[in-house]
Amino acid sequence: MKTTGLYPLILASTSKYRAQLLSQLGYEFSAISPPLDEEPFKNQGHPPLELSQILSRLKAREVFAMHPGACVIGSDQVCHHQGQILSKPKTIEKAVAQLSLMQGETHELITSVTVICPTGEETFSNTTKLTMRRLTNEEITRYVKADMPLDCAGSYKLETSGIKLFSKIEMDDHTSIIGLPLIQLTTVLHHFGFAIY
Repeated sequence: MKTTGLYPLILASTSKYRAQLLSQLGYEFSAISPPLDEEPFKNQGHPPLELSQILSRLKAREVFAMHPGACVIGSDQVCHHQGQILSKPKTIEKAVAQLSLMQGETHELITSVTVICPTGEETFSNTTKLTMRRLTNEEITRYVKADMPLDCAGSYKLETSGIKLFSKIEMDDHTSIIGLPLIQLTTVLHHFGFAIY
């Protein structure tokens, strides 16, 4: 049975990972890619938390402007190591370089979400701390070629064999790592009139 809300629900993303997560909540929703060029914002020197919040708001607002009668969810993830932002690598070489930089150390994955409904707007963030094992360049290269995490911030997929890269993960919502913190999102959607069951 689908759970309902006061407004049509739109995910401002065409990420298959976020869509799979949102479908767990049981709401009917559509997915629309926000017409937003993120690159100029990434080059303005914003701290990682602020950048993730800015981009989640912009994604949600772009789609809400096209569908002002809907409830829109925008989300953005920023992975950073000591303040250096690590984007989606897109190539095997860049993925290996990113993981080599982080091996043996702790980095943060920040997920920010903005929900906009006709009655208001709310933004929240969730931070996960990940400590990577000390690995050789050969081990890292084998992992990247096996998992091909080229479309993932930080160059790993925890939902598959990427979990073996880490010795410790500190989090309060495991869905945040994949791109949509469902525990807090449920709370916000309930605030905007969406039934939990």
